[in-house]
Amino acid sequence: MNDRHFRRVGAARPSHLMYTAGVGALIDLPNFSVLVKGLEAWSHTGLSGYDIDEPRLRSAVNRSLQLYGRAQVTQLRSAPWTEGADSAPKDWAAQGVGVPVTPFPQWLRCTACDVLAAIDTGEFTFVNHNPRAPHEAKFVHDCKRGKPLAVAARFTLVCTAGHLDEFPYTPFVHGGGACPKVPRPKLRMRDHGGNQAANVTLECVGCGGKRNIRDAMGERGRQNLPACRGRHAHLGSYDSEGCDREANLMVAGASNQWFPLTLSALALPLGKDGDVGKLVEKHWDELKGITQPDQYHFLAGIPRYGFLKEYDAAAVLTAIQARHAGENGQAVTAPEAQADLLGPEWDVLSGSPPAAPTDDFALAPVTVPDALRPLFSDVRQVERLREARALIGFTRLDAPDPEAPDIATPVRLSRTSQEWIPASEVRGEGIFLRVREDLLTDWVARMEKSPRMTAHREAFARFRTNRRSDRITGPFDPMAGWPGERYLALHTLSHLLIRTIALECGYNSASLAERIYAGDETAPKSGILIYTAVPDSEGTLGGLVSLAENPHFERIVRRALREAAHCSSDPLCAERLPHDPEDFLHGAACHVCLFVSETTCERGNRFLDRRFLVPLEHGVDQVLTPPGLLG
Repeated sequence: MNDRHFRRVGAARPSHLMYTAGVGALIDLPNFSVLVKGLEAWSHTGLSGYDIDEPRLRSAVNRSLQLYGRAQVTQLRSAPWTEGADSAPKDWAAQGVGVPVTPFPQWLRCTACDVLAAIDTGEFTFVNHNPRAPHEAKFVHDCKRGKPLAVAARFTLVCTAGHLDEFPYTPFVHGGGACPKVPRPKLRMRDHGGNQAANVTLECVGCGGKRNIRDAMGERGRQNLPACRGRHAHLGSYDSEGCDREANLMVAGASNQWFPLTLSALALPLGKDGDVGKLVEKHWDELKGITQPDQYHFLAGIPRYGFLKEYDAAAVLTAIQARHAGENGQAVTAPEAQADLLGPEWDVLSGSPPAAPTDDFALAPVTVPDALRPLFSDVRQVERLREARALIGFTRLDAPDPEAPDIATPVRLSRTSQEWIPASEVRGEGIFLRVREDLLTDWVARMEKSPRMTAHREAFARFRTNRRSDRITGPFDPMAGWPGERYLALHTLSHLLIRTIALECGYNSASLAERIYAGDETAPKSGILIYTAVPDSEGTLGGLVSLAENPHFERIVRRALREAAHCSSDPLCAERLPHDPEDFLHGAACHVCLFVSETTCERGNRFLDRRFLVPLEHGVDQVLTPPGLLG
């Protein structure tokens, strides 16, 4: 805090810092934009309660970081925060706590005289005198009475390696050189408007040189841009090796300027069928020397460690061996790490009898209605759950894709090794559904060689091939990451239920999330978890778990299947199937009938097809749903 102004310029939810505006992202404020700085600038000094204890997630994070050559972490931390910033805005200590940001772009334009200059030239003044209204923070220009507002010049340079840099206004105006008359010339930026493209003229006051920003746009425009300097603006550093990627002009705030790389895990109860990984993490010093079952049983016989009797010795020994195997196990990509997190969750959600309730997790079985027994073998209310989320990196321009993990280059969150990464947690409730395994197995056997499923597999291979990066060498398997036939059926059913639940109970579909437990050929699973995933009170009011009870659940399922048979975009939607050369990853699905918000779907509205649940073109032999539920 200095004597001229308050430092606080805005606020953001913890989930916002995970998925929308985390480290390295630009946040648009009312009067300018800021860039979230790297982890070196974050401070938790003097704070408490920021540690998020979720060993399973921490282990998965380390396995992913290991793949990228990053240092291992020992903590997951929430964003620094303390009470007092709102209730006592003049509390200097509270005002100094928060997520560190810096203005970016640092070139500003006066809205009155069109002067264009960098912040460090002293041309503009920062004003933030009202501690109760941080959104009023702004830069002004003393060019006339009233000091008009200065706004960010919105152009930046970005490359696919994740570098972000200021647009080189002065060299651009002068054709790559310097002003012939003034060493550091004053510039003006004039926006002429129009509906074709950006029509902004840059003018040098010193020499009179002019150039339109359109000369930097498109394929031809790239020839007029300098080479990427390898700058990581959020870290305040440059890559020592430079950068061989092409710089691209981008408007600050564009949707592809920042994509998060995240992992999430449910907090599971300790117990025989619970989270063995958490047990090993918590008691590693005592368990790391155990290699034989006899040693384990001896330790469990000591009164102090009697709780070990509640666990399966073989499972604990396996977890100990995995922990010894190179830090936290074999290095894997983020999608692979996320898939590994689902196994223990499935064991707890489907286990019998249900795990004992804890402060973070409570499960209650529900009687499956007779009419739904041909489809579901189990329905359970998840009365309490806690989901922990961690940000392990981000990409620019290219979004991280589970189906093509090599397409994007991850960017680190810190310049030097840190022992922690940002995380958040949400509490909520949910419904766990288990589809009959015999029904699903029989359907997969009928459909895996059918023309329609073959079309989906071939489209997936084309999708992977078309997005293969030229920078990646070595063997290439176009079917790597194919989720399998049962995933398509479970995922489609999940979307139908989410959309219907949102209509039935008033839940906003964006506040719901899904986790699909489909497994693989060696360990098939057949579960769906639909849960609330928002940090506010809507997630814990009990409105979702109550829908698992009779007669609500049967009505919801019947309505979902009934409405799946028709779409206002039919017959175009009903007949949609990817054929060569098309490479989209959905069939009979669209925004009208199946798509949900990006925060809800775990696969970006891919791997969806109504024809696998309800008959659209042919008889009931093609669908998973039993005939009794299709009426």
